[in-house]
Amino acid sequence: MSRRSAGLLKRVSQVRILPGPPLLTWYFTRNRSLCRCGVVPPVVRTVDRLHRGEISRSPEATPRGDRDPPERRAPRTGLRRRRSAVPPSAVPRRDRAHACGRRARPYPAPRPGRRAPPAEDDATLNQLLDRWPEVAELEATTREDYVKRLDKHVRPALGDLPAGRVDPEMVETLYAQLRRCRDRCDGRRQRTIEHRVEGPHDCAEKRCRGHVCRGLAAASIRKIHYTPGAAYERGVRWRWLAVNPTKQNEPPSPTPANPEPPTAADAARILDKAWSSDPEWGLFLWKAMTTGARRGELCGVRWRHLDLVRRILTIERNVVHAGGGIHEKDTKTHQKRRIAIDAATVDLLRAHLTTCAERASALGLELPHDAFVFSLSADGSAPLVPHSVSQRYTRLLTRLKVDGKFHGLRHYSATELIAAGVDLRTVAGRLGHGGGGATTLKVYAAWLSEGDRRRVRCPHRSRRPV
Repeated sequence: MSRRSAGLLKRVSQVRILPGPPLLTWYFTRNRSLCRCGVVPPVVRTVDRLHRGEISRSPEATPRGDRDPPERRAPRTGLRRRRSAVPPSAVPRRDRAHACGRRARPYPAPRPGRRAPPAEDDATLNQLLDRWPEVAELEATTREDYVKRLDKHVRPALGDLPAGRVDPEMVETLYAQLRRCRDRCDGRRQRTIEHRVEGPHDCAEKRCRGHVCRGLAAASIRKIHYTPGAAYERGVRWRWLAVNPTKQNEPPSPTPANPEPPTAADAARILDKAWSSDPEWGLFLWKAMTTGARRGELCGVRWRHLDLVRRILTIERNVVHAGGGIHEKDTKTHQKRRIAIDAATVDLLRAHLTTCAERASALGLELPHDAFVFSLSADGSAPLVPHSVSQRYTRLLTRLKVDGKFHGLRHYSATELIAAGVDLRTVAGRLGHGGGGATTLKVYAAWLSEGDRRRVRCPHRSRRPV
């Protein structure tokens, strides 16, 4: 019987035949009969009892050629090791090399300044979220916003779990809890007090109030969805993880944009009240309404950015909060833009420049050319704090009993321009929107119809052709 007829063989064993040659090879067929070239011996004694599928040889047998290194041979029999039939996917990563019959290769030694990658089953989500901001290319304000969002909502719920065991069900459960309450209290903190400061204090003086369950909006949950998703993508790229579980989850549908700018009557009341209390504060709000610039961009305007002869305002800087302080950076879109200003605004700015110069000279100072236009310092060396601007505007609206935020002045400028018939591309350029006006059209689509109606009511449009 030939060795090539392997389909009928069950196992191969070395046996000794008495009497006879010292060593013969016999084959067990499917019917468990022992034969060699069709001859069945009368007396057979096996050297060793083998399990099904194994191969062994007698100690008297001549070993095969030493073609393999000693570490690849079995220590007891001297035969080559066989590879296991266990699929690698069913074995942990650290044991796959041993199960496949070869020595495991350890992780390479980390370079100076780099940490060694953790094992796949040991890396927690907190470790991944700690490592990701260190290598991600993010702005200082964006990084601070991401870290604050992760520390408040993601780490308390999923941070201690292994990153590879966070499944889509856990993520969707977290989203459902945040929709009900941003503190994930599940109705257990209805009678607790939310303290505004730490340590002993007077709750009445610090305006501490009871806990009220307030769920996060869909836009906030979408930000929470995409922030850990970016960290998981890095984890998959670093081979810390096999898959990104956030890809299997669907973020909440984005809510349609619904800007609520103040009406023309409310805008007039706001300007009158601000100008009567502080002319510089009134000019600041007037600039916000006429230019549509962002809050930080208005705080970052310097006198060298103003061309009062050609009546052009250049917006190229932005004042932001980062790291517990005030910093100056480029604009949100990383592009500067030029905005035309009207003659009345130029007259107001010239009067404000004269006032700032007189105030600096009264203190023995000189107003530099690159001083901030709106500043509380005499020489204009420090800009206004953006958070303080929003708080002051909110207090002004509270006294006037008008609802809104400071960003509503930006909406007011855009809606008035669209309603006046200005083309969409020009409005997008003044606001600093990218995408060729796609963002402007998506946000202010409700005001386009009003602009069309005004254009139709124009006298030169209503005439019939002769």
